[in-house]
Amino acid sequence: MSESFIHLNEVRKVYRTRGEEFLAVSDVTMDIDVGELVSLVGPSGCGKTTVLKILAGLHPHDGGTVRIGAGEHDFDPSRDVGMVFQASLLLKWRRIIDNVLLPAELLGLPKKESLDRARDLLHMVGLDGFEDKYPYELSGGMQQRAAIARSLVHDPKLILMDEPFGALDALTREKMNLELLRIWSESKKTIIFVTHSIPEAVLLGSRCAVLTAGPARMADHFTIDLPYPRNLDMKTHERFGVYTRRIYKLLEME
Repeated sequence: MSESFIHLNEVRKVYRTRGEEFLAVSDVTMDIDVGELVSLVGPSGCGKTTVLKILAGLHPHDGGTVRIGAGEHDFDPSRDVGMVFQASLLLKWRRIIDNVLLPAELLGLPKKESLDRARDLLHMVGLDGFEDKYPYELSGGMQQRAAIARSLVHDPKLILMDEPFGALDALTREKMNLELLRIWSESKKTIIFVTHSIPEAVLLGSRCAVLTAGPARMADHFTIDLPYPRNLDMKTHERFGVYTRRIYKLLEME
């Protein structure tokens, strides 16, 4: 059996401030294969973002094992991770195309190839014709599309998404869910998608990891056996309800 792309085993994280210790993550264990879209769900403040920061190389872990990359392929978080946050964090003084190009500029990637890729990505996320606009000229959903394009421009191996649609209205959020599924299908990237919305976790994920209330502990990690491509009608299917009830039960037990 080939190695998983991401391997977490009994990962633990302790924050230390003013001589005090705060246990944020007590035990997270899971394996993720290349090309999966894994939903990471749990209550607010449970440690989901901390897990992402560990995967991104922004925070060290204090116990357990973290391995990213399979076989002989090296993994460099500064080069191989793209991140999308709840706010788009677009720079207001830069045009959309320039915002998308920012990671490529910081990494010193070839300009022409990066510009071509940025234009291709804006096409993929449905922002043709908006390259020269500024962030304030775009809706919230369009800004998040630009943020997704920015996360892909340097061709990372892993995309980490921290509640990227949490600030959007309900209808725009549902549209962005479908957009993300389409983008994932086309890009073939490995994505970890943090959310506290249980229906969103089931709709998007090829698998779902459920964290308990902080300090984070892995309550369950299971495959979501629903066919792709998915659509909003799936929320009415019996199996969709089975998965959502499974997650609700896990969280209610806490």
